[in-house]
Amino acid sequence: MNRRAFLRMAAAATVVPVRGLAQRDTTDGVAFDAAAHAYRVRPGGSIQAALEAAAADSANKIVYVHAGTYRPAAHGQALIWFNGRHDGITLEAVGEVVLTAANPAIADNKAPSFPAVVNHVVYFGDGISTKTVLRGFRITGANNYTTGTGVRSPIESDDIRKTPFFYLDGGGIKIYANAYPTIERVEVVGNYTSPCGAGVSVEHLGRPLDAAVFRDCIFRDNRTQVTGAAFDLLHGSRATLDNCLFVGNIANLGVDYVGLLTGGEYHPEHGSGAMTVFERSRAEVSRCTFTGNWAGVDDNGTDSTYVKSIFWNNRLKGGISTGARYEIDITDGRGVRESFIHGETNDLRGTIDRAVNTFDPPDPRFDAQFVPQAPEYRAVGYRPAAAASHSRTSR
Repeated sequence: MNRRAFLRMAAAATVVPVRGLAQRDTTDGVAFDAAAHAYRVRPGGSIQAALEAAAADSANKIVYVHAGTYRPAAHGQALIWFNGRHDGITLEAVGEVVLTAANPAIADNKAPSFPAVVNHVVYFGDGISTKTVLRGFRITGANNYTTGTGVRSPIESDDIRKTPFFYLDGGGIKIYANAYPTIERVEVVGNYTSPCGAGVSVEHLGRPLDAAVFRDCIFRDNRTQVTGAAFDLLHGSRATLDNCLFVGNIANLGVDYVGLLTGGEYHPEHGSGAMTVFERSRAEVSRCTFTGNWAGVDDNGTDSTYVKSIFWNNRLKGGISTGARYEIDITDGRGVRESFIHGETNDLRGTIDRAVNTFDPPDPRFDAQFVPQAPEYRAVGYRPAAAASHSRTSR
């Protein structure tokens, strides 16, 4: 697919700010709202067209997406994408907004990837800083669709090296090269990829300059062939996760074909967790809850921290690894502190300091939103973020 064909989904219209009008509606469901200093997208509109308009606008860097489900209009690498020209844009959901990789109307119903038609739902590429914000969306529908590997990409500069995982990983969200977005109140649910990172894949291509930031997010029911069912930090990457929930995620659904081709399977006996942190990577995790996953966290990184977090009964069935299920498998456990840990195997490698953590605590008594009701947990684990309340949601 050439660049022109792929970009048709974003080229439905050119959106031009019209100052002096409260709102200018356009035929593609995109408008500029002068009162709010923001672009607005409604069902049937092109989110990418609004992002391009905001990128070209030096003053107005907010795009509001109104309630509905937004699907790809064509086969390609992403539903929406951010590169350096989009840095500083806030893309925010107004009401219940679903971004999906699926479009049954144009997908091949005989393909294993049906009904997905893009590799990634959201892509963040080179040149994105933490000033770029994604907020309030439900991201779903990835099903191991790929456009194939190669040098050229419609969503990333030819100057940026492409690894196979640029195409294969990160069904929900792919963060690549020097990209460090801020992602808030996003639910990443029901995605599948092979080999890794069905929910989120972070691949910083070496020594990161900053960290991708996740706040108040939910990662639920994501599945992978090999590692990092919900979240994968590939070699030399960095992410910060605060107040996030991981539940129902399953890794190791099949053979680690990447490991077999490159010199050895990755953790074949016990498998990988809802989050995988590879060598030279760093995860900074605080006030998060991991429960009801195939396994909790596997971390071979450097200087990772897990603070005031809950790891509770991560022993969901589904993967092929025959070893015991575990809560944490971490090479260097010095950064695990003030956390509550209980499962079939609490500390797979025996690296965690028991004096600064609570092993085998009482039942947290999770409610329907996985908020612990037991008083011992009042200062640890995930809590649902308060819904945004502002007048612009009614516009």
